[in-house]
Amino acid sequence: MNPAKIGPPAVCCLVLFLLATLAAGAAAEEFNIARLKYRGGGDWYSDPTSMPNLLARVKRDLGIETAREEVRLDIMNESLFNYPFAYMTGHGRVKFSDEEAARLRLYLTSGGFLWADDNYGMDEHFRREIRKVFPDEELVELPFSHPIYHIVYDFPNGLPKIHEHHGGPPHGYGIVHEGRLVVFYSFNTDIGDGLEDAEVHKDPPEKREAAARMAVNIVAYAMTH
Repeated sequence: MNPAKIGPPAVCCLVLFLLATLAAGAAAEEFNIARLKYRGGGDWYSDPTSMPNLLARVKRDLGIETAREEVRLDIMNESLFNYPFAYMTGHGRVKFSDEEAARLRLYLTSGGFLWADDNYGMDEHFRREIRKVFPDEELVELPFSHPIYHIVYDFPNGLPKIHEHHGGPPHGYGIVHEGRLVVFYSFNTDIGDGLEDAEVHKDPPEKREAAARMAVNIVAYAMTH
């Protein structure tokens, strides 16, 4: 995998990104990521250096102002609606109450976007709980031609493989609601691990770079669609 450098299409996306940010109002003076705190016993707080590193990379690559640290919010926190990009990860159980599922659905159908990144062990629980949020929508595998793989950096073969975990190729799934991708689920790759500080997992530089580039793509896509 040899992701391309940022090119003219990314400049166009950046303009749209800035317009979207400005349109979001005063609460969006700087871009930030809302990490979801969920119930069930899973470690929603795992990979603690990943989102601060992603925010720094978004600032560098997209040229926008970002926060230095993520914000951590319960699904029922009204402040969630101030952050158009939400992230969740973990190794284990995820549990949404009916009230939480309804609130998350409202967030996502009102313009929000969720990136769920399996940190090995979250898969069966996430699939079950996201069905509560969208009982009539399926998690579908996105084709390699999907813009999320090409919007800033080019990933012709889809998600990069960062950690082995299950073995086999990584998979990128999505939920499309009324024509808009509202959930992106990265499975069997662990992008979050690749975003962590170098000394945490001791991944080679090319793996960490691939994770950073893919994560920038996800942010850029979410904020321009």
